[in-house]
Amino acid sequence: MLMEGDSSLKVDVMGKTDWRTEAKNQVRVCLLSVKYNIMREMINKVTFLTNICFMILNNASFLVQWAILFRLKEDIGGYTFKEVMLLWGLSAGSYGLSHIFFARVFSLPELIINGKLDAYLVLPKNVLLQVMTSSTRTSAIGDLIYGLIIICFSDLSFGKVLLFLLFTVTGALIITAFALLMGSLSFWFVRMEIFGNQMLNALVSFATYPDGIFKGAVKFLLYFIIPTGMMVYLPVHVITDFDLRGLLVVFGYALLLSAVSVTVFYRGLRRYSSGNLMEARI
Repeated sequence: MLMEGDSSLKVDVMGKTDWRTEAKNQVRVCLLSVKYNIMREMINKVTFLTNICFMILNNASFLVQWAILFRLKEDIGGYTFKEVMLLWGLSAGSYGLSHIFFARVFSLPELIINGKLDAYLVLPKNVLLQVMTSSTRTSAIGDLIYGLIIICFSDLSFGKVLLFLLFTVTGALIITAFALLMGSLSFWFVRMEIFGNQMLNALVSFATYPDGIFKGAVKFLLYFIIPTGMMVYLPVHVITDFDLRGLLVVFGYALLLSAVSVTVFYRGLRRYSSGNLMEARI
């Protein structure tokens, strides 16, 4: 009896070890993929640095416009200039983080429609992670840096800085999961990329305006259909006036949307028709 118990315990421990090892390997492969993507972009260092710098300047120019508006009016939609800075910082940081690590997910419809997923299906690692981390956008580094710069000028306490960084991660998860969900619909519907692109553009565009200026159906849309509210609006409110329930709602929503989008992708993958393309990823 003792020998049987020891044996089952060993199997159980080995199973846990294998699971943890596999998870670590997946993360390591993803990080290496992102690293090599960035190194490839850095071959032309002038272009690489120029893209980053111009994106930072582009984002900063919009805050100059908001600064002028706030000289004419004390608050806009219940937001002060400090809160608008947080809004832009979270929007830029979340967008940048998502496009640094998971840029390919935003062109998922093209891969599905043109049968270009074949190159990923033959790889030994997780298909979805391989797809998502196979590309990066250089200008997104500028977005992330801009978001971090905002922290330096926002006079936030240490606790609020931690919240800002946490919500940057949850915001990146939400925009990535939403892009994955919209892109995965192309498994079922033709020309779905047009609708998906419009939804993603709306998500990013509305994320730079105070939610107080939206009323009724539009505000409902931004919280329950297009996840702008969960990506930036609610996080800004939690940072300025801490609410544990709001923090848990954002965190739970990010995990739920991620789980739904991954499930939809793999269900759609069963319907995928090979494009018979002889491609190799290097």
